Amino acid sequence: MAKHDEEMNEDKIDEGDSSGLRVYELGFHIDPELPTEEVKKAYHAMRELIEKNGTLVAEAEPEKIQLAYTISRQETSGRRDFDTAYFCWVVYETNASQHSEVVAVANADKRVIRFIDLITTKDAARHSVEMHDLSMKTSEQSKDSETAINEELDTALENAAV
Repeated sequence: MAKHDEEMNEDKIDEGDSSGLRVYELGFHIDPELPTEEVKKAYHAMRELIEKNGTLVAEAEPEKIQLAYTISRQETSGRRDFDTAYFCWVVYETNASQHSEVVAVANADKRVIRFIDLITTKDAARHSVEMHDLSMKTSEQSKDSETAINEELDTALENAAV
């Protein structure tokens, strides 16, 4: 049964090869010590390159996150350790030669700490966007309910007799 599933997945990838186009996801971490404007410039430069070389499918703008582990990078000024980074991703459709150009630019950009490049599908990208939007709504709702609870506690404490 597993072998049949693998063959089905290979068939789906091969279908993309017939036109020479594939869907890729480029996820990357941007240096957290950069000013916000420089982070936006780095993201938009990568996004513009992708649009020039293919068709944009989905994206998530940079968001500062705590990393699961420390990323160390050797630079000319010495070793740098990163515990946080701005994370963003772009899903795009392109051919192999234009994809190589995107990966080469991501590798050369010193503002990008680390990146991952994957083959994916448009459906998976759309699902990622939906999940991201859902998680953002959930976190906003929990913040709103937490704020309401704190306001109720403040009011109760103000009205409490000492």
